[in-house]
Amino acid sequence: MDRSGRNIRTVEDVLQLLDTLFAPEADRWTGAAASWWDGFYADRAKPVPFFVAKPDENLVSYLERGLIPGAGGSREGGGGRVLDLGCGPGRNALHLAARGFRVDAVDLSPTAIAWAEERATEAGADIRFLCGDAFALADGALDGPYDLVYDSGCFHHLPPHRRVSYLALLDRVLAPGGLFALTCFAAEETGPAGMGSELPDADFYRDSRLHGGIAYTPESLRWIFSDLTEVELRRMRDEPAESACFGEEFLWTALFRR
Repeated sequence: MDRSGRNIRTVEDVLQLLDTLFAPEADRWTGAAASWWDGFYADRAKPVPFFVAKPDENLVSYLERGLIPGAGGSREGGGGRVLDLGCGPGRNALHLAARGFRVDAVDLSPTAIAWAEERATEAGADIRFLCGDAFALADGALDGPYDLVYDSGCFHHLPPHRRVSYLALLDRVLAPGGLFALTCFAAEETGPAGMGSELPDADFYRDSRLHGGIAYTPESLRWIFSDLTEVELRRMRDEPAESACFGEEFLWTALFRR
């Protein structure tokens, strides 16, 4: 049907239009970005700290302190339900499954999902892996409700307008009283180390790229997720190479409750 270029009718139409303001090679968040992430994950021997099958130190800490209830069950029943957003090779999904949670894990990259599935098979872990755009999957495959939504490094690769999609996903799938845990780039101005771009939101559209990802301050995270109740927000603890956990101090770790 010829609409003579009149393509905006819904909020999602607006969000998709804003996606096109970014250079194609800068895309890290739509289905078209899968090939870039496949290239990133192709060489498993690369010295990337989060390629190692270690859980985040904050996730381990939450579980040890009882901040995340629902461990000790199985996929058939008993354990809390978890959604791992941007799961990569599955390191946090594996840890949660080992603690008895029923885990769904999603990533854009088929290469990352294949690696995660291999690890799960080796560990005897029953995890449901889904490959694709979580925003699209949330309308069907990610049926929820989830007791925990866990994001380690996905959120900071989203352009500003896709925060709308992200908050809508949380609203759709997070159970009442459920927990949302996040690790993301920390602005350098807030501590001794930082990562990501600290440009104002509007500048990313002028530049047509995210410059490697968006850095956040505690105040910006509290504002964005102000519909949730803060449980804890701190810098991730730096973990040495021999540690059983992953930890880099240029990241924020945050835990919120619905």
